[in-house]
Amino acid sequence: MKRWTVLIVMLIGLLGLSGCGAQPATMTPPDQSPRTFLTRTKHHTTADQHHQRALVNFLERKMLTDQGIYTNYADTTTRQAGKATGHELLSESAGMWLLYLAQTKQFKRFRTFYQATVKTFGDHGQFSYRYDSRNHKRFAVNATLDDLRIIRALNTYDALTGSRRYRQAAANHFAALRAGALKDGHVGDYYDPQTKQAANTSSLAYADFKVLHYYQQNSPKGRKHYQQQLKVVKGGYLGDVFPLYAASFNWHTLAYSTKNLNTSEALETLLHLAEIGQLRAASKGWLVQQVQRHQLYNGYTTAGSASDTGQSAGNYALAAMIFAVEHDQANYRRAMRAVWANQITQGTMTGALGDAQTRQSYSFNNLTAILAANY
Repeated sequence: MKRWTVLIVMLIGLLGLSGCGAQPATMTPPDQSPRTFLTRTKHHTTADQHHQRALVNFLERKMLTDQGIYTNYADTTTRQAGKATGHELLSESAGMWLLYLAQTKQFKRFRTFYQATVKTFGDHGQFSYRYDSRNHKRFAVNATLDDLRIIRALNTYDALTGSRRYRQAAANHFAALRAGALKDGHVGDYYDPQTKQAANTSSLAYADFKVLHYYQQNSPKGRKHYQQQLKVVKGGYLGDVFPLYAASFNWHTLAYSTKNLNTSEALETLLHLAEIGQLRAASKGWLVQQVQRHQLYNGYTTAGSASDTGQSAGNYALAAMIFAVEHDQANYRRAMRAVWANQITQGTMTGALGDAQTRQSYSFNNLTAILAANY
């Protein structure tokens, strides 16, 4: 009898394995429908869809692979330790592409690409943030926002199909985060399953409140963690003069970062707040002003002066999403016009957002624009 028990336990363990290592603790999926993840606004126009089709065509021909999506159209001969370049792959891009496939009801392709995503990035139930196919190197840590985005995509698939196909898989991925990067309710930047060390910092942009609320609302402990993280994000408000939020919070020092803001992350913070009805009027007003003046720069000091005067299509796409959630059609259109102004209209890079001369076209800008065009 004991022998059969051991065999059954072993079989259960084997069934829980993926190609990337065993899944950690599982959790029961929430009882409520995942329809909360559906985008209900429809501000895009026929022109947006035309631009989107051209962009998708470029991505599918030039940047999409069986393993993921290239970080940049132009490859690099050497790799950088601190960030992905060239034809390295990011779980960030994978999550965005999964969201696009789900939102456009390309369900078969979604299933195939999710399998590839797990194979390429999966690590102990979470997802490595970066993979270098040239060196067959999967980086040790995740980026928590990217995991939450993949979880959102899985729930979006189930909501649109009316199925429960990924209900348990999504819950298990969240359980992996809860045991690592989300331990004690802190939305840590990353978790290293090899060293079992989590980051001491929480980037405020990483708190995807829709996903957090979906999984944390059913228990007193979960609700406490959700409210704690919301309080941390709101506490990072820099003031009405410059109504954005600090980049991160340190759980050891209990202090907010004073480093310059990356605008993409700053706008992710605003988007997550807008999705739960918590966007400040001052923040929206500031964003409207920057978009109308076409002065949405890539970086700012915490005092509000530009630290990087470059501009990117991805930031305007994020602004468009925020305006869509806020039901602001006019400013959504302004932001999307700024996005499509970066689209290449001829040559081998037709459809891409980028620079044909330098051959630079980043997955983040392209994929954020594709998602914004669905709002």
